[in-house]
Amino acid sequence: MKETIISRSLRRLFAGGSAAGLALLSCAAQAQTPAPPGPLPRVEITGTLIPRATKETAASVITLNRNDIERSGKTTVAELLQTLAVDNQGSVPSSFGGGFASGASGISLRGLGTASTLVLLNGRRVAPYGLADDGQKVFSDLNIIPTDAVERVEVLKDGASAMYGSDAIAGVVNVILRRDFRGATVRASFGQSREHDGNDGVAALTWGKGDLQADRYNLLASLEYGRRAEIWNRDRAGRAYIGRGDLRPWGFSAQETLGGTGAITNNNTAGSAINGNVRNPDTLDYTNRGNLAGAGFTRTFPGAACANFTRHPQGDPGGGCLVDAAQLYNQIQPRQERINFFGRATFQPTPGLQTYAELNLYRSESATSSTPSAVSGAVGSPAGPVNSAAVALGAAHPDNPYFGTPARLRYMAADVGPRMSRIDSDFVRLLAGVKGSAGPWELDTALLFSQNQVSQERSRYLQRDVMFALLNPTAANVAAAGANPAYAALAPGSVWRIAENAGIDSPALYAALAPTLHNDAKSRIAQLDMRASRELAALPGGPLGIALGGEFRRETAELEAVPGTERGNIVGLGYSAYKGGRNVAALYGEVLAPVHPTVELSAALRGDHYTDAGDSYTPKFGVKWTPVPTFALRGTYARGFRAPSTAENGVGGLAAFSTAIDPLRCGLGVETACAPAGVAIITSPNPALSPEKSRSINVGMVWDPYKRTSIALDLWEIKRKNEINQEQSDAAIAAGRIARDPSSAAVPGDPGPITAVLASYVNSASTEVRGADLDLTQRVNFGPGTGEATINAKWTHLFKWLRTEQDGSARDFAGTHGNCDVTNCVGTPDDRVNFSLSWERAAWRVGANVNYRGDLKNTLFKNDPAGCASHFANGDAAPAGCELPSFTTVDLTFRWKPGTRVEVFGSAQNIFDKTAPLDPLTYGATAYNPLDHAGAVGRFFTAGVRYTF
Repeated sequence: MKETIISRSLRRLFAGGSAAGLALLSCAAQAQTPAPPGPLPRVEITGTLIPRATKETAASVITLNRNDIERSGKTTVAELLQTLAVDNQGSVPSSFGGGFASGASGISLRGLGTASTLVLLNGRRVAPYGLADDGQKVFSDLNIIPTDAVERVEVLKDGASAMYGSDAIAGVVNVILRRDFRGATVRASFGQSREHDGNDGVAALTWGKGDLQADRYNLLASLEYGRRAEIWNRDRAGRAYIGRGDLRPWGFSAQETLGGTGAITNNNTAGSAINGNVRNPDTLDYTNRGNLAGAGFTRTFPGAACANFTRHPQGDPGGGCLVDAAQLYNQIQPRQERINFFGRATFQPTPGLQTYAELNLYRSESATSSTPSAVSGAVGSPAGPVNSAAVALGAAHPDNPYFGTPARLRYMAADVGPRMSRIDSDFVRLLAGVKGSAGPWELDTALLFSQNQVSQERSRYLQRDVMFALLNPTAANVAAAGANPAYAALAPGSVWRIAENAGIDSPALYAALAPTLHNDAKSRIAQLDMRASRELAALPGGPLGIALGGEFRRETAELEAVPGTERGNIVGLGYSAYKGGRNVAALYGEVLAPVHPTVELSAALRGDHYTDAGDSYTPKFGVKWTPVPTFALRGTYARGFRAPSTAENGVGGLAAFSTAIDPLRCGLGVETACAPAGVAIITSPNPALSPEKSRSINVGMVWDPYKRTSIALDLWEIKRKNEINQEQSDAAIAAGRIARDPSSAAVPGDPGPITAVLASYVNSASTEVRGADLDLTQRVNFGPGTGEATINAKWTHLFKWLRTEQDGSARDFAGTHGNCDVTNCVGTPDDRVNFSLSWERAAWRVGANVNYRGDLKNTLFKNDPAGCASHFANGDAAPAGCELPSFTTVDLTFRWKPGTRVEVFGSAQNIFDKTAPLDPLTYGATAYNPLDHAGAVGRFFTAGVRYTF
C-alpha cells in the first residue's frame, strides 16, 4: 500500500501521540491504492464495527493516546476530557460538591448534556452513576477510568446511535484500556497549590505477563490510588472576589442576593443572620437581635451584638448583621479519595480463537461542606412546596426580643454547623467474551454485568417539624413534632436557644433537630451481545465489508428519597427519587464500500426495542473522497434517539433549586426581585414521554499542504426534537405555574416572593446546535540532535445553540450565560480553544498547553428583553458591559528520562496564576464560573516519577 502524506502524518501522530496534552487529531481521510498481497493489520475504530487497515473514516474522531494524557499534566482522564473544546454546557465537574450528582464527573459534547453523550469502556457500555445529574440526567462517571490502564481515548464527535443505540446523540467517548502488556511499572506523583493546599497524591502499579503469540496468554492488572484534599473558599481570601458571597467591594449591594448573609433588604424581607433577624409584629420591619435600640423590643440582648459573632465588614443600610457564609463554609474543591482496579485475562488457544475476561472495580469517598441551614428555607416535595417563611420565635422564647408576642425569625444556624455530605460510590464491571473466526466471519460475543452503587450520608440538615416546635412550642407545633422519637424524648417545653445562648443546648436537642440522614442509589446493566464482520466482494477501491450485530440488555435504576424529603421536612433539601427498569433489544448492521480508489461509502442501520419507550430505527451514512493524496473531503448524516431515563419516566419525582427573576414583583418596584434568586422547581416523572429524536450532519476536509502540516475543518449541525426537559423556569413563571408566600409582601399589591415553580418533564419542542471545529498541526524538525517541535491548535465555535419551546418561543444560548436550567448555570461559550506547543529531544520533553474560554454575555439568552441578568448597586449592568470576560490559562509540563527504566515528570497548571473573572450568576461556584476552576485554585504544581521493571 502506497503511503500518502496524510497517512504518514496520521501514522506518526497515532503512534507517538500529539505533541502536548491537548494536541488531539481528528481522524482524516486518505487515498488508497489496491492492497498488496498478504494480510494487513486491522484496527478497530469507534463508530464502526468493521475492522480496517487504516484509522481514517468518514467520521470525525479525536484520539488521545497515553502520551497525550501524560503531557496534559492532568492526573485523571476526566479532567483532561473536560478541558476539550468540544465539551460545553451541561458537563458535571468533580469540583461541584453541591449538586445532585456530586462525587462524579461527566462530559457533555456539543453542550447537549451528559445524558446525550455515551461513554464506553472497550466499546461496551458501563452502568451509569447512581445519582442523576439535576435529578434527571443519567450519565456515566468518568472517574471510573484507571489512568495507567488507558491505551487511548477516542471521542466520536457526531451522532452514533446507529452503532451504539440510545445516549449517543451528541457523540461517543470510548475509553480503550490496555489489552496486551508485559512487565511492571510503578508511578507516584504529588501535587499542591501555591497556597499549600489541595494536595493531590496518586500512586499506581501496572503489571502484565505473557505474550499472546508465544505464550498464548496475557494477564494484566492495574491498581491506582488517589487522594485529593479539599480547598476552602476562605483559603482564597486574598484572591479578590474568589469564593466571596459579599461582593460589595466590587460594586454590588448588600441588599441583593449577591450581598452578605444577614442583610435586611426591605420591609418584611431579610436574610438569615448569624445572630438572628426578627420581625416587628406590628410594622413587619425586621431588626437585628443585637440592636439595643430595636423598635418595639421588650427585651434586649447585649450578647447578641454582631461584633461578638463576626469581624466581617458591616454597613448594611437595613441594620442587619453581615457575614460571608459562602466564604466561611463552602469549598472550591471537595475532598475525594479513590481506588481503581482493572484486570484483564486473555487466552488464545488457537490462532483463530481468543477468550478474554475483564474486571473493573472502583471506589470513591468524597466529602463536601456548605453553609449552615437557614431556618426559613422553602423546599419542594411531591405534595407541593413547603414554606418555612412563617418560622418564629415563640411568645415565651427566652431569646425573643419581642417577648410576649411571636416574632418571625431569619436565622443562620451556625451553632448547628455547616451542612455536610459524604458520598461513597462503588462501581463494578465484569466482562467475559470470545473472539474468533468462523470461515470468512470474524466473531465477537460477550456477557457484561455492570453496577454502580452510591451511599449518601448527610448531617446538620434541620428537620422542619422539630425546628418549629423548638422555636415556637405551640400545641400544634409540638403535636406535629411528637411523632419524632428523638424529639419526644426531650424534656417537655424544650426550646432551641440560638446565637449567643446556643451553648446551653444539649447534644440530644441537636440530635433531634438535625439527625444524620442516609439514602442509597443503584444502577445496573446486564447485557449479552454478538458482533460479526467479514469481507464480501472486491470493489475498485478495496473489499466490500459488512458487519452485523445484536444485543439484549436489562437496565435498572433506583434512588431512595432522603428520609423526610417526601413531605418537605428537611429544610433546604429538595426531594429526589426514582425507580424503574426496562429491557432493550437491538439488531444492527453496517456496510463499508470503497466504490472507487478515491471514494469510500458507508452506511449503518439499527433497530431498538425498549419495553418502556417503544421502537426506534436509526440510520447513518458516510462518504469519504480523496481526489489527491494530500486532500480529502468527508461527511456523515445520522439519525439518533434517546429513550427517557428512569428518572424521567419512572416512579418518583424531583424538587430541585434554580435561580430566577420575578418580573411581576420587579415591575412593582421590589428591587430584590429584579436579581436572580433561588427558587424551588417541583417536577414529576411522565410515563407518556416519547424518545428524543435527532438529526446530525457533519461535513469536513483534511488537507496536508506540506510534509509536516495538517489542517482539518469540520462543519456540523445537530437538531434534536421531542427534547425531554423541565420547562424553562421563566416560561413557567410567565404562565403562572408558581407558588408564592403572600405573608412576605413588601409593597402594596405585592403577591409575595416565589417559593416554587411547578413543572413537569415534557417533550418540549426542539434544540438546534450548529458549529465548526478547526484543527491545525505543524511539526518542525530543527535538524539532527536538536529535537522536534510540534504546534497544535483546536478551536470549536458555536454559531447557534437554539432551543424552541412548545409555545413557539425561542432562545439562543450561544455565547450567553444560559441555559440556567442545566447543571451549574455555567453558560454556553461560543468559543473554546486548546493550543499546545512542545519540544522533544533525547531524554527531554517540555510543553505548554493553553486553554481559552470565550467571553459570555451575562444574559439568560441572546437579546433577552429582561436585559442583563445581574446589576451593580447603582443599577448598572454587571459585570461591566454585562459581559464575563474571556479566560485563558497556560500549563507547563516536562518529562525527563535519565535512564531506560526511570522517568521524572511534572507540571505547573495555570503558570501565570490568572484569576478567574467575576461571575455573579452561576450557582456552581461562588463568584466565579466552574469553567474557570483553575483560576480559582491558582497556580498548581505536580511532580512525579515512574519506574519500569
